[in-house]
Amino acid sequence: MKQVLTSAWALLLGMGLLMIGNGLQGTLLGVRGEIEGFSTFEMSIVMSAYFVGFLGGSRLAPDMIRRVGHVRVFAALASFISAVMILYPAFTNPIAWALGRVVIGFCFSGVYVTAESWLNNAADNENRGQALSAYMIVQMIGIVTAQALLLVGDPSGYETFVMASVLISISFGPILLSISPTPAFDTTKPMSLRQLMKTSPTGCIGMFLMGGVFAAQFGMSAVYGAKVGLSLPQISAFVATFYVGATLLQYPLGWASDRMDRRQLIMLVSAGGGAGALLGMLLGGNYVMLLIAAFVIGGLANPLYSMLIAYTNDYLQHDDMAAASGGLVFINGLGAIAGPVITGWLMGDGVFGPAGFFLVMAVLLFSLAGYAAWRATRRPAAPIQDSGIMTPVAPSSTAYAVEYAQEVAIEAELEGQDDAETA
Repeated sequence: MKQVLTSAWALLLGMGLLMIGNGLQGTLLGVRGEIEGFSTFEMSIVMSAYFVGFLGGSRLAPDMIRRVGHVRVFAALASFISAVMILYPAFTNPIAWALGRVVIGFCFSGVYVTAESWLNNAADNENRGQALSAYMIVQMIGIVTAQALLLVGDPSGYETFVMASVLISISFGPILLSISPTPAFDTTKPMSLRQLMKTSPTGCIGMFLMGGVFAAQFGMSAVYGAKVGLSLPQISAFVATFYVGATLLQYPLGWASDRMDRRQLIMLVSAGGGAGALLGMLLGGNYVMLLIAAFVIGGLANPLYSMLIAYTNDYLQHDDMAAASGGLVFINGLGAIAGPVITGWLMGDGVFGPAGFFLVMAVLLFSLAGYAAWRATRRPAAPIQDSGIMTPVAPSSTAYAVEYAQEVAIEAELEGQDDAETA
């Protein structure tokens, strides 16, 4: 890990600042929307717009990088992000905010692809897994830190928006001034969605459902907090707790995933996350129980992303694993677009009210548990000894990072086979 930090500290620092800015603007908009009197459904459209842009950016960013290079793409897109951050408080209109979120989602996707390819280039076969782990940890720390910064300024004014813009602008420095050489950029041609669905129905359905769960957490948790009347410090702690849980439970669940039937673990973890969502829906009036629910949901649901990728890999040849990454991320993105819209509708006063936030996640997680249980009757599980490793990947990562994680899993599996043959 020391070697990773020495060679890629600038990239990781820049990505950390980017994640702080991104995490801050998402929560800030949820709080400011309540102050401005936006309806829950209007805010759900605003939050969903980010994932529309992100999905589009993940498809177009590679071509942009090939045409004009990493440095220009990174600088241009990050500049747009900084500008939109400043414009949010100037145009307090849900349509303007939705358009801004599309732009920001598109730009963040391109920035992530650029930074992830740089990080991959800075690592070698011996420390690539450590570099990926460091990247995920930095992402989670950035989002959690962002929630603390929410308390520094007044969300009804300009200060916090300016702070987010400044953080994005500062993030350019460590990355663009890094001595790391600009890498050659290439991605694997993605596998068709039909072939991917035929190979692993559970992986595909699970990635779609988890897209909705992740988007509800990332986009609507602050909206929920504002709707139920939580104070600003309480909203900050509530949102942060999802990601604290995700960080703390990622590795224990990864350890279990490599040592037991993954489909059974997916069923158990999904059901546990669904139970946590029911806890929040029924006992959310108690703030302590609300935090416990957030920890359970975040801690169990977010690692499912990496677990589903690893499970899909169990039914793929090595040559197809990288190709599957683009399809899996695209399916997850479709779920992420739908998630906030459905959540916002259910959170409406004429439907379930704020409790709809937890209801959506409970339904999605229990649906995944039920589908995995049904699939267990249709196909036998892959032998545990033949399963590859689970490499941690954050749900906010692009297809490039997932492809990068697939390569780490392949390398680890091949090394394990060589060790077994040598013994």
